Amino acid sequence: MRSVLRILFLLLPIFALADSGLAAGVSGFSSGVAAGVRRYSAAAERGWTSPAPDRTPEITDTPATDEVELDMDEYLYGHVRDSYEWHITTINGKPVSIPLPVIVISKAGSGVHIFSSKHLEEGEYKGFSIATSGKYENKIVEKGPDGAQIRPWDFSITKNVLGLMINSALLLLIVLGTARWYRKHDATEEAPTGGTGIMEMMVSMVEDDIIKDCVGEDYKKYSPYLLTAFFFIFINNLMGIVPFFPGGANITGNIAVTLVLALFTFFTVNIFGNKHYWKDILWPEVPTWLKVPIPLMPLIEIIGMFTKPFSLMVRLFANILAGHFMILGVIAVIFLTAKMGAAVNGGLTVVAVILGVFMDCLELLVAFIQAYVFTMLSAVFIGLSRPKAETD
Repeated sequence: MRSVLRILFLLLPIFALADSGLAAGVSGFSSGVAAGVRRYSAAAERGWTSPAPDRTPEITDTPATDEVELDMDEYLYGHVRDSYEWHITTINGKPVSIPLPVIVISKAGSGVHIFSSKHLEEGEYKGFSIATSGKYENKIVEKGPDGAQIRPWDFSITKNVLGLMINSALLLLIVLGTARWYRKHDATEEAPTGGTGIMEMMVSMVEDDIIKDCVGEDYKKYSPYLLTAFFFIFINNLMGIVPFFPGGANITGNIAVTLVLALFTFFTVNIFGNKHYWKDILWPEVPTWLKVPIPLMPLIEIIGMFTKPFSLMVRLFANILAGHFMILGVIAVIFLTAKMGAAVNGGLTVVAVILGVFMDCLELLVAFIQAYVFTMLSAVFIGLSRPKAETD
């Protein structure tokens, strides 16, 4: 715990700088939002409907009351879901985004197709389009032989995939830079400083406070995986908070990503578990009538094998996604009060910005805690899979 406190103390200057940037980002975002709402309001009064992309919150004109309403579902899920483009900003009502490569293999027999997602903005392209409703909503579809929508084999570089690549490359540069310092310096005579010093303390904290204590004697065998999991989750959590490119991708808030991370722990636990671990699962030390003729306890133990990774998956996914929703909900106050007048909207915009910055600061702490908890529980599960034989 002392190591954790030291790490947080050293990271405070970085957090302060990040918070300053986030404050500027949120302030600029809120200003743009307010301007966008005013444009949409004026356009609605003129009877004009904007072909807004899915990244711009949907504002509809209600003819009976002539009130501008915000579609909260589209606003919230539009910012956290994956997409085939990386939306940057909107300037004068025109979205600015980075089109990403689409790579699909048709199930209708037309072969492999590689093209830019920009072609899909205007509708169908080469028989492919993005579904606007149904079970394939916001996914690329094609028409099957019977005319129904079907999903091709989709290997596209989406926003989350590109964010994953960028964050992994950034983590690789940090780790290789740290390793380079140790190759050129004698750590017994010279203490590392700056980013290398922070990395050394974080590695030591994870190694000494988590891995060594939870895994046991042969902890070094599992250190590479557990350290990789910690820093991978941590950097993706941090980059998900950054409100501008190349940050903002909801990676650890995507259940597919947390599923793969949990499966890594699941396979590590069950592949490297020793014979005592499997004996405790298949033939635990309980009264015989709980094992035969109905294998009640073995069944409970087997179910427990799957509930452990399931809890890892859901815990990380739910906490990160909830954090994004909380921040977006605070910023939504700007939209919801746009029709209440300049004074009310301006005052609540200031409150929303201040509260948004506070939530961002809280998310910095959550980013660290969730990486810490995932790594700690993975280490505990690995340690439990390697029990020693009981001796009289």
